[in-house]
Amino acid sequence: MGVPEFWDNQALSQKVISELKDLKDKFQTWSELNKRVNDAGELISIVEQDAGLQQEIARELQSIGSDVGRFEIKVFLSDKFDRENAIVSINSGAGGTEACDWANMLFRMYGRWADAGKYKLELVDILEAEEAGIKNVTFIIRGLYAYGYLKAERGVHRLVRISPFDSNKRRHTSFASVDVIPEISEDVELEINPEDLKIDTFRSSGRGGQHVNVTDSAVRITHIPSGIIVSCQSERSQHQNKQTALRVLRSRLYQKLEEEQKKELEKISGDKKRIEWGSQIRSYVLYPYLMVKDHRTDYQTSNANAVLDGDLNGFMEAYLRILAK
Repeated sequence: MGVPEFWDNQALSQKVISELKDLKDKFQTWSELNKRVNDAGELISIVEQDAGLQQEIARELQSIGSDVGRFEIKVFLSDKFDRENAIVSINSGAGGTEACDWANMLFRMYGRWADAGKYKLELVDILEAEEAGIKNVTFIIRGLYAYGYLKAERGVHRLVRISPFDSNKRRHTSFASVDVIPEISEDVELEINPEDLKIDTFRSSGRGGQHVNVTDSAVRITHIPSGIIVSCQSERSQHQNKQTALRVLRSRLYQKLEEEQKKELEKISGDKKRIEWGSQIRSYVLYPYLMVKDHRTDYQTSNANAVLDGDLNGFMEAYLRILAK
């Protein structure tokens, strides 16, 4: 931060300042916890016969334990892109209207989680279903450690309930896939040849306000070598949609390269991931009982309504603890 040209790149300088603030917060928290542990240790050594003080120390140790648990989660968020924004895509599975409604419920769930955590949700692209719900949606959740937390959501989500679309009130099982990748910042080296891109424009549709369906402002970009297709129709201008789509494409290309490298390393080492990407990760049961269970961590709760209303931190933290082992 002391070099003269530090402020020339505003985006990069703000990122460095944010990282410095985060490191200072972590160090201050660690220092305070360390002092509390030492103080408690000194008290323990001098109050062995005082029952009242022993109870006070027990309460303090319990409080320290809770605070250490919360601090551990912050420390676990130390992977390469954990601090970045998260690009989330939800796709409905087989099952028609029922699956599309489930995809929409997941979209709402992550929106509520973002609101509770003071994150910002930016809609990129959405395809609504004919009767109800959505076929697929892509959005960006912006904020510190958005990807670090939301990477726990990558995989297939299963819903069991009495279908509101079934006149016979039968139990239905629906599936939707959630994909989460970090938004790759501009300082990460990744070259995209403009000649490899096919760019189409079309008229926006779905949620978006009065400007929708007026001009051909929506943009679809196809990266020909990889076959990756990205669409954006959330912005008012074609230029804005193009820039957003390029950011998403850049992140997906980087993620594809990283996954290919991991596969090559696995072939060499013979190691298998403990948690398989793309597998069924969580079940949400609304009938005949209430339960949400994560199949990777065994973390579960009977308060399914709270989970669908965005209470996901318990699941995310359990996943981070598994990764840290």
